[in-house]
Amino acid sequence: MQLFLKLTVKLLRLNNYFVVLLTLLLVFVSSILAFLLEPDTFGHWFNAFWWVMTTVATVGYGDFFPKSIPGKILAMLLYVFGIGLLSLLIGKIIDSIAELQRRREGGKLKYQGRDHIIVINWSKKAQLAVEDLLDSDPGIAIIVIDNSDKHPFDQPRVHFVSGDPTSPEVLAIAGIQSARSAIIFADPRIEDTSLIDGKSLLIASSIEQAAPAVHTTVEIVLEKHILNFRHVQVNDFILSHDAVSRLAVRSALKEGNVDIFMQLLSRKYGEDVYEIPVDPGWATYGDAFQALLTKGATLIADRTDMGINRRLGESIPSNARLFVISNDETIAKIRSERK
Repeated sequence: MQLFLKLTVKLLRLNNYFVVLLTLLLVFVSSILAFLLEPDTFGHWFNAFWWVMTTVATVGYGDFFPKSIPGKILAMLLYVFGIGLLSLLIGKIIDSIAELQRRREGGKLKYQGRDHIIVINWSKKAQLAVEDLLDSDPGIAIIVIDNSDKHPFDQPRVHFVSGDPTSPEVLAIAGIQSARSAIIFADPRIEDTSLIDGKSLLIASSIEQAAPAVHTTVEIVLEKHILNFRHVQVNDFILSHDAVSRLAVRSALKEGNVDIFMQLLSRKYGEDVYEIPVDPGWATYGDAFQALLTKGATLIADRTDMGINRRLGESIPSNARLFVISNDETIAKIRSERK
């Protein structure tokens, strides 16, 4: 009994690849032996292979079975070793799947995809951002980096990496080199506002060193810290409480217009801001405005310049980036017409 337990423990510790190789070897060797021992019974090597598989899988259809003593001895060996080895293989597969799931939930798996968006520091705001990203693009992949030890948002398109986001190793696991962009949220677990921005600055600096081409957006708690972030080439800044304060003021002064801003801030309403390619046939902003308006899109800005609708007669510069308010269907139609 003690010998059997020791053998069982050794078998369980076998390398997974070795177990797979040993199982395949046993099946193919047994199939060849069965056919050589009883060629008249099986008629073809594949029938012997079929019999071995049904035997070790304990199915036993009975369409083929050995008739000679050597064939029956082979069958008995398969009952003892083949069934046990296949059971071990199935157990290893189940354990591997369970371990893979544990590693996924624990944030230990390296992300292998490309063109994904990385969200750093989990919070309610980060959750809303992830939900909005998922609504905006059905094919987008999102990587969440956080110091927690459990997946904070278990969804098939959301991958989790556990660890310190200032660490190059953690950023590499998240696939920072192949990411489209990164969003750094203020860490809600830190009470000191200066320390919050300090951590965000360290994260932004780490991203800059690892992947300077990645577009980085940072939530900043204190406006005076913006100059510090400009030194690490952060692309966009969002003041943590600025948007809420401004919306509250607009609601107090002009009743009802907050809904307009909320529609632009949320993809759930359908309307959004899109960049539209410049048509070579447009000479002025007025040409672009009228052409887009007839298609259901409203021109609002060239880069950050939102005053172009008061200068419709002005020529469109060669480096223009035009933005419109529209919906997905209209933008898809406009872009398809350009092809």
